[in-house]
Amino acid sequence: MVTTLVVHTGAHDLAGSVDDGESWRAAAARTVAAVGGAPVARDLSGAVLHFDLDPEHVVSLRAMTRDDLPLMTRWRASDAVRRWWEQGREQTPEQIHDMYAERVDGRSPTRMWVVEVDARPAGFVQDYRISDYPDHAVLVPDPGAVGVDYAIGEDAWRGRGLGAAVLWSWAEHARSRYPDVTTYFAAPDYRNTASLRVLAKAGFEPGTWFDQPQADGSTHTVVGCSLDVRRVLA
Repeated sequence: MVTTLVVHTGAHDLAGSVDDGESWRAAAARTVAAVGGAPVARDLSGAVLHFDLDPEHVVSLRAMTRDDLPLMTRWRASDAVRRWWEQGREQTPEQIHDMYAERVDGRSPTRMWVVEVDARPAGFVQDYRISDYPDHAVLVPDPGAVGVDYAIGEDAWRGRGLGAAVLWSWAEHARSRYPDVTTYFAAPDYRNTASLRVLAKAGFEPGTWFDQPQADGSTHTVVGCSLDVRRVLA
């Protein structure tokens, strides 16, 4: 079965297909070779893969620093983020600050990134080798995967369809940092349909549901979603 794709350039659409052994990213780049530029995932969840060339908003990532901690603390305190990020425990602003300070200082296996849209902070991404967290590694299908979590922190950018572009920017960035990894993995709450949809658009496929232990001893059910790095990104 031939996988087809469309790259939307604004002025017109360019159609293409994925050759045997070719990644989706490489096929999209080849489709626009005469035009130039780097296509960004719009929606990779259907029979036809959709990419954007020169999207309306430029999404990029940079390493989080201690200067970002007040901003990060504010984002984590917002109702939209707390709904999915504080299940099983409530954290004070001081606890949130100290947790992310440990990460940006390199005292934790988790690395933090600030999402910028048109050079303005809009949210964050965190990633980690799942094998660095043994209690979590035993629950997932590929303990060698890199785990990723993300959130749009600024209300002005929430609900604007940026999620796939955020994850695509992160995935391209991760390729050079984790050259040996073949799977990226995310596990949103099964009720978080918006996040599941964003992950699908970015090339993740839903898999096993499992119960994830929480800090207070409770569990909540999540959906394991995996991205095949070789197929999607090469």
